[in-house]
Amino acid sequence: MDFDSLQNQRGTGSAKWDAISAILGRDDPEALPMWVAQMDFAPAPFVARAAEDFAARGQNGYFVGLDKMFEAVSWWCETRYGWATDPAHMRATHGLGNAIGLCLQTYSEPGDEVIIFTPVYHEFPAKITRNGRVVRESPLKIRSDGRLEMDLEALEASLTGRERIALISAPHNPVGRIWSAEELTALGDFCARHDLILISDEIHADIVFSGRSHVSAGVAIPQHLDRLVVLTAASKTFDIAGLRTSTVIIPDDDLRARFDVLHRALDIQPNRMGVDMTRACYTPEGAAWVDALCRYIEGNAAVFAKGIAAIPGLSAMPMDGTYLAWVDFTPTGMDQPEIDRRIKDEARIAPSPGAALGTGGELCQRFNLGTARANVEQAVARLQAAFADLQ
Repeated sequence: MDFDSLQNQRGTGSAKWDAISAILGRDDPEALPMWVAQMDFAPAPFVARAAEDFAARGQNGYFVGLDKMFEAVSWWCETRYGWATDPAHMRATHGLGNAIGLCLQTYSEPGDEVIIFTPVYHEFPAKITRNGRVVRESPLKIRSDGRLEMDLEALEASLTGRERIALISAPHNPVGRIWSAEELTALGDFCARHDLILISDEIHADIVFSGRSHVSAGVAIPQHLDRLVVLTAASKTFDIAGLRTSTVIIPDDDLRARFDVLHRALDIQPNRMGVDMTRACYTPEGAAWVDALCRYIEGNAAVFAKGIAAIPGLSAMPMDGTYLAWVDFTPTGMDQPEIDRRIKDEARIAPSPGAALGTGGELCQRFNLGTARANVEQAVARLQAAFADLQ
């Protein structure tokens, strides 16, 4: 499997590549886009075949067979995560962001508070606000091994009683943490004590490094399935986010019935090509491709971490998985405008600014490593040059 050869994506309508001028504030054909969580690799062979088969059939009208996609999702959950899910507990949505919005509207009311653990994917607070709910940040704290963890003790002491939902990213975007079964159990117990619905966004679950494995909330907290909703999709793993197809898994009958009211009222259905692509991905061939992808991304992460460590005072946060690296530039002693100038103007790289990811993201940057090794090496060299004056 060749992850080193990339197709040209400039001028193709790719948000990652064609919107980079808006991020940098200028056109720069040599700039490296390392922001939006989208990979640069050529489509996997089974994805390409599914697209060809779809076009060859020429059937673009109403369709049946959604149950087959759910069976594929169920197979994937059991073989990859050890979670024997029931296809009857699944609902399809127009992408995972759509699923989050539906859950917010189903399980809370305008003005209710939604807990998020920051820094976190910037669309979490954005979706909460756009749905008329109130963002309740719970800043992560750093452990002795350099990784971040939830601070449930501090959160519990600060509760207002208006909280209705806890929304987590698992593995965590942007710091690449895989929450352990013990951490998820503690969070599940916390939610039970305070009557919260736990929504677990597990879209990055498949990109895991050696010696690590994704722990689904569905496996970790079987005693709290009555308040759990798990969101998943093939989009990040197989780079098919543009097909806007995701799965909501709701084991509890009452929670699922509540979700169905809005889901049916809005006539939510996925598109046919997204269904076909998901089925094509969630197969033994897809699993083998993902295993190879994980090894490649882990290699990219090692190159990136070594290169960042060569810049005095800096280090990339240790990663358990995902292709999103996190770097805190606070040790440089520079303010945000100077850090931005060096990264965007001198290094000519467009990462995701950490400040947009909430409390704890200040002076940090998120770098997308889902690209060819040569691009990661080039990014490291440019960053080292841009901060070469540090002693």
